[in-house]
Amino acid sequence: MPPTLKPDTGIKPRVIERTASEDELTPLYNVVLLNDDDHTYEYVIEMLTSIFFISATAAYHHAVEVDSTGRTIVITCEKEQAEFGRDQIHGFGADPRMERSKGPMSAVVEPAGQSR
Repeated sequence: MPPTLKPDTGIKPRVIERTASEDELTPLYNVVLLNDDDHTYEYVIEMLTSIFFISATAAYHHAVEVDSTGRTIVITCEKEQAEFGRDQIHGFGADPRMERSKGPMSAVVEPAGQSR
């Protein structure tokens, strides 16, 4: 079947230029949890589920990753929220399951997409 031609109505289609939205311009940052030997997997799971409201399964995967690689990205967000997340980790306190645990785990904020 041949294509159907539309009659010329004299109305030209508008060209809409897409501009970047504010969300596309906002830089994102990672909250990176750093490994140590003074906190248990249970502590990591408890901390991440309470602070970031992730599932215990997801928190367990982060615990495995931080233990095996030395770091894990727990969340990616805007800088102010990332700094707040880091501060929440730093304020979570020592692991009561380990006598040698004297304080919280460490975390850093770094620009998203930064390779390590």
